[in-house]
Amino acid sequence: MKFKTALAAILLAFAGAAIAKDYPSKPVRLVDPYATGGSTSVVSMAISQKFEEITGQAMVVDHRPGAGSNIGSDIVAKAAPDGYTLLIGSSSLAINPHLYSKMPFDPLKDLAPIIILIRTPNVLAVHPSLPVHSVKELIDYARKRPGKLNYGSSGNGATNNMAMELFKTMAHLDIVHVPFKGGGEAMAALLGAHVQMMFNPASTLAPQDKAGRLRMIAVGSRERVPGLELPTISESGLPGFESNVWFGLFAPAGTPAPIIAKLNADMTQILQDEKVSTTLNKAGLTPVGGSPEDLRDLLAKDYKRWSAVVKETGAKIE
Repeated sequence: MKFKTALAAILLAFAGAAIAKDYPSKPVRLVDPYATGGSTSVVSMAISQKFEEITGQAMVVDHRPGAGSNIGSDIVAKAAPDGYTLLIGSSSLAINPHLYSKMPFDPLKDLAPIIILIRTPNVLAVHPSLPVHSVKELIDYARKRPGKLNYGSSGNGATNNMAMELFKTMAHLDIVHVPFKGGGEAMAALLGAHVQMMFNPASTLAPQDKAGRLRMIAVGSRERVPGLELPTISESGLPGFESNVWFGLFAPAGTPAPIIAKLNADMTQILQDEKVSTTLNKAGLTPVGGSPEDLRDLLAKDYKRWSAVVKETGAKIE
């Protein structure tokens, strides 16, 4: 029996290696579980263009927004594990299982990590009509107007939703949540003063801040970010506050290890490409890379951390 099991494992390994040798032999579908216009759009566009250049096969970006990224993520979790349907997943994969009472998939079991694509801090911004220029001023202003202010997010369970819920809990504030279908819609609402504030990566906020259409007041990272003349939220009145965003590439669980390894190698080359890294850096996004295990560890760490945060905030979605 042991001999048969070992032989089966050897044959499976050879089969996987043979598949990986010819991979990809057709276009690859990259599911982006958010609407166009957000930070994932910047990343998916940058890597998909370079992917075709180095592999000879197109990477077709398929936006499937909704349910805090659950709709698009579930498509990939249930797809054939052959490397032709991939997911640009985010920190929401670590948040949603604690936030939603029913999940259509298990991020830890149903997705195979490939590589960390980018990291970037969440930045707190307000509409210029709000008479605040610091975290302290915002907290003082909001405390005097419980339930009168609102904030936008790219959807229930999105990292910018949970960042603000954590901010509210730590500062003891009553601010109304207005969820949108993606970062682009949420940004439009903030620029139009339909919401007064939001968290978002600097990639989408900085150009509008420069144009005077919104005001960035602090970063959610543990330390200040080079190039952003902003204090951290932690040093501005909420010690211990931290909220960062990461995007990673995932495949369906069961995808052959040689294909995962091939994708990791291809993406490492893409993230190290000067043109790609320049595009991402200009958008305020930092390319990361690393092994599949690095992404697995990051997801597991955030899964545990956000479990405690969601429990503390009392947030829940039926």
